[in-house]
Amino acid sequence: MPELRPWQVLQSETLLERAPWLRVESQTVRLPNGHVIAEYLLTPSRDYSMIVALTDTQDVLLVRQYRLAAGKVLSEIPAGTLHPGEDPRECAIRELQEETGYKPGKLEAIGGIYVAPGYTTEYIHLFLATELVESKLALDDDEFVEVDHVPFKDALAMIERGEMVDGKSNVALLRVARRMGI
Repeated sequence: MPELRPWQVLQSETLLERAPWLRVESQTVRLPNGHVIAEYLLTPSRDYSMIVALTDTQDVLLVRQYRLAAGKVLSEIPAGTLHPGEDPRECAIRELQEETGYKPGKLEAIGGIYVAPGYTTEYIHLFLATELVESKLALDDDEFVEVDHVPFKDALAMIERGEMVDGKSNVALLRVARRMGI
């Protein structure tokens, strides 16, 4: 069995850079067995923070928004991109306020996930927010969202019925369910 060790990047070239969230690089890499891949495409990305926000009545705050790539409105938990140099916790607080109008009284890190490590560096920091306090911030100019208060068990049922198809939201909600013993 081949040894698992890092690939060696021999050369990297940016092929496309159109927005802060989209860059495509071509990398020439040497595999642990010595073989060279001349063009391994990679999309480096800034990290994100994503928040499962639970009210005192155990409702979860979901945001509905149109997603161009999916071609439809999706229900998701609040999330957003870290600003350069921003701490993931600060991003979580900011995004929760922007998208839902609430600030967490308590914010707990619950791990993180790579979205698609075969081609992107995108990593999402996951948080559980409780003891919510109303605290509205203005939405970003490109955000058009509606907020739903959904009983937590109903949100889990949405996942089971295939109504909530955002993978990162599903992972975060299922992690919290596990922590709650559900």
